Amino acid sequence: MEEEVKKFIEWMDDSKNVVFFGGAGVSTESGIPDFRSKDGLYNQHDIRFDKYQPEYLLSHSCLIYEPKVYYEFHRQKMDTRDIEPNNAHKYLAALEETGKLKGIVTQNIDGLHQKAGSKVVYEIHGSALRNYCMSCGKEYPDDYIFESDEPIPKCSCGGTIRPDITLYEEGLPEDQVSGAIDAISKADMLIIGGTSLTVYPAASFINYFRGRYLVIINESDIPVKRAENTLIIKEKIGKVFTEVAKLQGITL
Repeated sequence: MEEEVKKFIEWMDDSKNVVFFGGAGVSTESGIPDFRSKDGLYNQHDIRFDKYQPEYLLSHSCLIYEPKVYYEFHRQKMDTRDIEPNNAHKYLAALEETGKLKGIVTQNIDGLHQKAGSKVVYEIHGSALRNYCMSCGKEYPDDYIFESDEPIPKCSCGGTIRPDITLYEEGLPEDQVSGAIDAISKADMLIIGGTSLTVYPAASFINYFRGRYLVIINESDIPVKRAENTLIIKEKIGKVFTEVAKLQGITL
């Protein structure tokens, strides 16, 4: 990995506009399971939910037609309030402070990039740390659903309070999508990390990249066309960024 890290830094030094595109693998080192690996959320056995397809439990249909099931699953599996950022999140926040990193595009809903200090974050799947009423739009604090004694949390207007996350069968938030695409299209270096690029339409956003350097950091292979200036590092992203930070003199 030593030579790959040196190449990464060389390309970073030659770039002025860096964008990061990340997925669940960025947060696994903080203790948040991903979705599709053998130890991921979709493969965890829980007698309360085993009869359901994993995608259904995170779907608009489940929220609408079986809300008690949806909220029980959400409370049990989506609570990341006490999780701390790892070195991947911290490195990206530090890189943003230098002015080199112009934005983070994340598929995660855990808010760890912001917790680490990142400011420009496009949350294309929303955030479990925001809640709002489906009827009147009133916003509620991050712990409201998790702390509510109501099986189905209700607003003062009588409407249902839901997390501000993009469920299956729902469209992505337009403002986040447009911001993400604009950032990727302007980048001269794109770093893809901790994602298998199997969730669409989010995975298609990288097709807007027209820059010079593409860096892929992931433990498993991902389906990306390998152009001339493509660097692939098959390793945990936190480990890679820790080594990069050491060589760059960045304290995490």
